[in-house]
Amino acid sequence: MLTPKKKITKKELKEDALVTSYVKATTYYEEHKRAISIGVTAFAVVVIALIIYGKNRAENNVSASTDLGSIYQFYDNGQYQIAIDGVPERNIKGLKSIVDDYGSSDAGDIARFYLANAYYQLGKYDEALDQFKRFSPPDETLEISRRSGIACVYEAKGMPREAAENFEKAADVNSKDVNAAENLSNAARNYAGAGEKEKALDLLKKLKKTYPATVFGRDADRGIAALSQ
Repeated sequence: MLTPKKKITKKELKEDALVTSYVKATTYYEEHKRAISIGVTAFAVVVIALIIYGKNRAENNVSASTDLGSIYQFYDNGQYQIAIDGVPERNIKGLKSIVDDYGSSDAGDIARFYLANAYYQLGKYDEALDQFKRFSPPDETLEISRRSGIACVYEAKGMPREAAENFEKAADVNSKDVNAAENLSNAARNYAGAGEKEKALDLLKKLKKTYPATVFGRDADRGIAALSQ
């Protein structure tokens, strides 16, 4: 539920817009630098500074992707503490270091998502919540995962209302998402746990009507009957 479905490929990195912009801007400057007058020198300095900033961001993205690729095997094997800390003796950066060094890049932000889930798996809920909230999803799939991740943390912390709100938000991002029915079911369960019976009933009825073919839709009647007593 908390694993991104979209992976960064080398091809995508090569086509990174920042890299492309840098090349175009540098070429333009080389072709027109003689035409730059003294009167616009200050402006030119600002432009060049922005170009360098863009280049650094692109380089950071490549570095973060490389480091993430090296540590991912430990995360994938459930070795979450190693994934967080890295393997210093093998010069392998951990997720925390990747986020600290490259968190502003796209790949660094994806590392933040993995870091949040690693913390969650280890029961370090406050750290997980902080990273999930700081993660900036590039698409709907990861926004759903982020929201459900936050919800799972709140549920683990014994905060059912907060969990319910985030499960509901995860379900509302895209009603056609494969996890929408499950998130709606989880939201209803947590609203019930928070004592908000009517809200839970409303969501179970919505679940039954919208996703009747899913296991969660078929089980909705059981929840409705229990809450209606």
